[in-house]
Amino acid sequence: MIYDVIVIGAGSMGIAAGYYLAKSGKNVLMLDAFDPPHEEGSHHGETRIIRFAYGEGASYVPFVKRAGELWKELETLTDETLFLQTGVMNVGEENHSFIQNVKASAKLYDLALEQYSAAEAKEKWPGLSLPDHYVACFEPTAGVLRVEACIRAYRKLALEAGATLHTNEKVQSIKAGSVVRVQTAKNVYEAKQLIVTAGAWATELLQTLDITIPVTPTRKTFAWFEADEQLYGEDIFPAYCFEFADSSYYGFPSIDGAGLKLGRHDGGEAINPNAPLRPFAEHDAVDLQNFIQRFMPQHGALKYGKTCKYSMTPDEDFIIDFLPKHQNIVIAAGFSGHGFKFSSAVGEVLADLVLNGKSKQDLSLFKVSRFHAQ
Repeated sequence: MIYDVIVIGAGSMGIAAGYYLAKSGKNVLMLDAFDPPHEEGSHHGETRIIRFAYGEGASYVPFVKRAGELWKELETLTDETLFLQTGVMNVGEENHSFIQNVKASAKLYDLALEQYSAAEAKEKWPGLSLPDHYVACFEPTAGVLRVEACIRAYRKLALEAGATLHTNEKVQSIKAGSVVRVQTAKNVYEAKQLIVTAGAWATELLQTLDITIPVTPTRKTFAWFEADEQLYGEDIFPAYCFEFADSSYYGFPSIDGAGLKLGRHDGGEAINPNAPLRPFAEHDAVDLQNFIQRFMPQHGALKYGKTCKYSMTPDEDFIIDFLPKHQNIVIAAGFSGHGFKFSSAVGEVLADLVLNGKSKQDLSLFKVSRFHAQ
């Protein structure tokens, strides 16, 4: 059998793409080395922030607004609660580029945004402690996505729409041509078109086509802390992003009583995605404990920590593009720790590229050629 489309990697992006393609009538095979949702990629850990006033730049805003619409549609289609409107607080010095971008993108796209001084923020959120020269830009319509539930929802819809999913079947190599051949440990599959959404494994997979992309798999850590629900519960305290000159952190209120969740966005160590990921250790907690002690001093003890993988590009912008010289192969990779919120819209974009050769979204920021032009 020759499939219309094979999707390699049925995590957050791939499972959404599989759904939109199957819904359009395409014969789709999705392949995953594990059984999504799982803990081997970038999509586990219960929650991800979705924010619309985008500190990484206003060019992302139309894309993330579309993602928000599609998450709401997915909730309706599956009768699941996937989005929690906790609001998102962006904190830092007022002249920091991230804070300036948040304000500029909100103004440009008429997004709801409230600005508080440090004193005002501490009055609004008594669990918070900020230096006097900091500001908090609060986006009330933003919030939190339940990641595993999102992936299960798209998986259910994709299968109901007629897509085929093979789990625990790792792809070993790709052979390009008018018909693409995909080799796994179990079989060889053929398709007219191919989508590669393989996360940390995208780089090594494309090397089987003699194509190099600058995506670095990176070990990241995050942790949960005991929390007073009267100060830090999901109905009271927002999700948050803190931006400093030399570091950035993100986190979540206590959702379903889980405790305050905190991670560091920058840094991390480059890894081989095929090697066992070094588990969360005591020294991983030190930096997170220092942060939370400073800014949320009424927290409780460390509960536990986890690790995950980021797939980093040098500029931290995504790669979503046809492969050079292979116009029937689309790559979506390098989501650099801020991609999950977009995955509903990325799935739609990937389906559009396969079906129509173009997308309604502006993808100029995400072209793979930007790296070869440097």
